[in-house]
Amino acid sequence: MDALVNNAGFGSYGAFAETNLESELGMIQVNVTAVTHLTKLALPGMLQQGHGRIMNVASTAGFQPGPLMAVYYATKAYVISFSEAIANELKGSGVTVTCLCPGATETEFAARADMGTSRLFKLGAMRSADVARAGYEAMLQGKTMIIPGLKNRMLAQSVRFTPRKVVTAITRSLQEREK
Repeated sequence: MDALVNNAGFGSYGAFAETNLESELGMIQVNVTAVTHLTKLALPGMLQQGHGRIMNVASTAGFQPGPLMAVYYATKAYVISFSEAIANELKGSGVTVTCLCPGATETEFAARADMGTSRLFKLGAMRSADVARAGYEAMLQGKTMIIPGLKNRMLAQSVRFTPRKVVTAITRSLQEREK
């Protein structure tokens, strides 16, 4: 196998105390367990042949806590940390790991997560073709992390310098649905 793209994932909107447990456990299975499992299965063959590319799709959500989507944000933080760690472990092996971290993107994610009226998606979303192209090009270049779009890169960097309470409050305000 020459390439693995772990792109399956879903989110669920609502306060953690009120969301469906089965849905959130399923989300952990898809967003965390499947990424880990498929990577574990593909990696030995790639190492044996001396080359390969793995792309794990995370999200800018993984850079901060996410009120009203707590489990989703946490699963994407896992994907970022996991990807960066194994990318480091694989240096010099011929196998690269790229973590794609898009922000709001024009897909069916918002509708499925019941977020279509959230401020986050009302502020504008990137075209899925542009996100995919950025991820593909970064993977071919062997980059460890790609955050497509200037607005998304600025958001991801800003959380490093802002107090966590402020980041969490801003994230919540973006997640809330417009009334």
